[in-house]
Amino acid sequence: MKEKRTEAIGHAVAALQRGELIVFPTETLYGLGADALNSAAVDKVFQLKGRDPGNPIPVLVASRDMLDSLVVAVSPLAARLMEEFWPGPLTLVLPARKGAPPPLLNPSGSIGVRISSQSIATELVRTLGRPLTATSANPTGHPPARTIEQARHYFDGSIKKFIDGGELTAKIGSTVAEIIGDTIRIIRQGEIPSDELQRAAGKGKLVA
Repeated sequence: MKEKRTEAIGHAVAALQRGELIVFPTETLYGLGADALNSAAVDKVFQLKGRDPGNPIPVLVASRDMLDSLVVAVSPLAARLMEEFWPGPLTLVLPARKGAPPPLLNPSGSIGVRISSQSIATELVRTLGRPLTATSANPTGHPPARTIEQARHYFDGSIKKFIDGGELTAKIGSTVAEIIGDTIRIIRQGEIPSDELQRAAGKGKLVA
């Protein structure tokens, strides 16, 4: 079983290195993966999903070193939230380093990142050695894929490599929160509720 998984990850990473897209399981929903530093591959994600180019997509990293290659600095507040919720379904939006692919950035120049608690996802990122896009595997406006069969229904013919992680039970995607100075602004409610973020961050840190 382990050999089969290692082989599947090896084939998926080879596809990513060729600039192709893959579908893989995360701790919440199935994700649409591309090498996040390959601008042409990232563009394919937007085209395949029919996603608004002004709506940036989050990425997975495998380590703090990989995170530091993408973001300018990690504030004490961001570090506290990472300690509490990573690996896990919290995407933190942090100021990006110069040169980060524009489709991944919001208007203020920040990028959404997280370390996944799904072992296949993290192994993919670690083996690739580069950040991996992690937007949900569904065309915009359609329900997110929670099984590999749903993902194939959406993308069979457009994507060759699908990694089956079984049926995913999360009801929603990751919580997305932007760190602005010493405060948190929730962009999307997800698996981690706002009261848990507030408890970890401290009173008065959560802003509307």
